[in-house]
Amino acid sequence: MSETAIVAGPDPDGLGDALASEGFSITRIKDVVSSSTLEAAGIDDAEMLVLTDVGEASGIPVAKELNPAVRVVVYSEQSLPEVATRQTDLAVDPALLDVSVVAEELAGSDQ
Repeated sequence: MSETAIVAGPDPDGLGDALASEGFSITRIKDVVSSSTLEAAGIDDAEMLVLTDVGEASGIPVAKELNPAVRVVVYSEQSLPEVATRQTDLAVDPALLDVSVVAEELAGSDQ
């Protein structure tokens, strides 16, 4: 059974595809991250929420409320708002780590 990751935001670097290559089942949220879009994407059973747009950081506490065990990964050049930093498990700047490295590490951290 593959792990499930929800990717929210434009994902210009292709982290969702890189995670899929590592065996993750990917669901994408193209709209605003909210309780309804998270529920529709399967947040209850997701192992990971990946945000590629820090403008959607207000969805992090919502995701954690719906699924306290979900790991939140932010992959963006922008700084994360302070309100969301405590509930974010990992924040990575694309300029520092390539998507393939991040995906491999995220896949390996579950084994």
